Amino acid sequence: MRLALDMASKAKGQTDINPVVGCVVVKEGRIVGLGAHLRRGEGHAEVHALRMAGGEAEGATAYVTLEPCSHHGRTPPCCERLIEAKVARVVVACEDPNPQVAGRGIARLREAGIAVEVGLLGQESQLMNEMFNKFIVTRLPFVTMKSAMTLDGKLAAKTGDSRYVSGPQAREMVHTLRHRHMGIMVGVETALIDDPELTTRLSVPAIHPIRIVVDSRLRLPAESRMLQERSAPVIVLTVESADRDKRAALEAAGAEVIVCGSESRVDLNIAMRKLGEREIGSILLEGGGKLNGAMLELGLIDKVLLFIAPKVIGGQAAPGVFQFEGFEKMAHAILFRDVQVEQIGGDLFMSGYPEHAAGDRASGAGTDRHA
Repeated sequence: MRLALDMASKAKGQTDINPVVGCVVVKEGRIVGLGAHLRRGEGHAEVHALRMAGGEAEGATAYVTLEPCSHHGRTPPCCERLIEAKVARVVVACEDPNPQVAGRGIARLREAGIAVEVGLLGQESQLMNEMFNKFIVTRLPFVTMKSAMTLDGKLAAKTGDSRYVSGPQAREMVHTLRHRHMGIMVGVETALIDDPELTTRLSVPAIHPIRIVVDSRLRLPAESRMLQERSAPVIVLTVESADRDKRAALEAAGAEVIVCGSESRVDLNIAMRKLGEREIGSILLEGGGKLNGAMLELGLIDKVLLFIAPKVIGGQAAPGVFQFEGFEKMAHAILFRDVQVEQIGGDLFMSGYPEHAAGDRASGAGTDRHA
């Protein structure tokens, strides 16, 4: 099963909204088939592994990181392929949360007389597909916030200069993260200050995410680098009252402009719903402090990845990672669970999941809950 998980993990970022899945077929102590799901609409892991195993699949054990599908989608049901191959036993890491499957694949295998065991390395499998697990149930994108800060919590100097907070190893990891997410989102201030392309730059070919800009007043220039660089689509999130001529100019430059609310600022809840409708299942949030703070307050951030550089920049005007009105008591602070810390080059790297159950948490008056 560890081999199956390892193979699945190698395909992170290239299966679209589909999960990453690995399969290993074993007979009489020998591996006779290996497979991983590589691309949406193409053969699933079980199909590749059974094809490699051929006739030796009969009487064998198949180790699969996710419950074999039982429905007809872009490909036939994998549970039927396992039955046709006459495997004797299937070991499944975890059930598929997809409502179209959700235990039906396991039930179908058992009905056919195949022994099924569930739960081996299940936690590892669920973590590997955490983006898929959220999207397939809620139809909302899994949002990973990535940021880099100094020891005093600053994203940039008071002049706005941010090149570079973190070291080269951390920046390389960021491009791997871009490859693994379907979209990358920034606020218009970031787009104006840095004029980024928001592409994936690795030493090997990689997938570029859809670029998403939160821009209530449509200040993104039509000649910006991300609109000139055509390797991936650009989506601009705005409001109904935005200038029609500016909208037309952005659309003429190739952007898709999506209206998210009628007020003066983009309604981020509506934005997430509309991005989910476009099957953008995962977003890497590389915003400034205001967008990060608004997303965190609204409970729209699922995971935080934070690089902490061993340096101090100072300055009251220097932007922080999360900028919002704040809470009145330390007891109301947003907590993080499953926190992990490691060293990446010269920087510390922290990951964790914000707890959004606010309970009696109360923020200061006048908090702006949009962006």
